[in-house]
Amino acid sequence: MSRVANSPIELPKGVEVTLSEAEISIKGSKGTLAMPINAKVEIKHEDNVLRFAARSGDQFSRAMSGTTRSLVNNMVTGVSQGFEKKLELVGVGYRAQVQGSNINLTLGFSHPVVYALPAGVTAETPSQTEVLLKSSDKQKLGQAAAEIRAFRPPEPYKGKGVRITGEYVRRKEAKKK
Repeated sequence: MSRVANSPIELPKGVEVTLSEAEISIKGSKGTLAMPINAKVEIKHEDNVLRFAARSGDQFSRAMSGTTRSLVNNMVTGVSQGFEKKLELVGVGYRAQVQGSNINLTLGFSHPVVYALPAGVTAETPSQTEVLLKSSDKQKLGQAAAEIRAFRPPEPYKGKGVRITGEYVRRKEAKKK
């Protein structure tokens, strides 16, 4: 059994928490995030520390208390420091350009691929083959990175495609005569 909910979250300076019966809202220098609270989870805010507990002893309540603690910890980290993911474009002629809230991708198709960034996610291109996504919401950031990667996932023979930095692509040997 996991004991994630037992460890408290210490709030850094500049982070404010607003608790109501059904929602928790966290405000920091990078923005504001809110999340509904499950009725089976109890959250206590005392002296810049958040503590989580299950309201009852059943398995679902304990599981939701750990899940809620992890999600709230991601929210606190997001509004104080922010999250970022780096994508690499591997392939001849593959490149990216940021144009406002859109990313223009050239991925070897007969047409350019234009991806509209969701609200709260920003992008930069340090080089033509790198895209740096930033956001305070970890879930939106991961979803945006996954959608961009889905346009041209890395293939196993030459390794061409869009990959998240640090992703391992298992290479296969070509067919022999």
